[in-house]
Amino acid sequence: MDRLLKILHELAPEVDFTKENDLVGEGILDSLSIVMLVSDIEDAFGVKITPVDILPQNFCSADAIYALVTRLKTSE
Repeated sequence: MDRLLKILHELAPEVDFTKENDLVGEGILDSLSIVMLVSDIEDAFGVKITPVDILPQNFCSADAIYALVTRLKTSE
């Protein structure tokens, strides 16, 4: 989780990602930042995030993103 929080902090240093629960709805993550985030996550965690996985509910919070990464890692 610490590695994910570091990646998120690099995208938006002013946001406390441990407290935000609607990153997409609040406009904290937009389509461009999600594309960059997906690339960074794939590199950092060695997972492949497909277009099917790029849903608002998978990117609404740091916990949701981490759950996605965990799910992808265990399904390999």
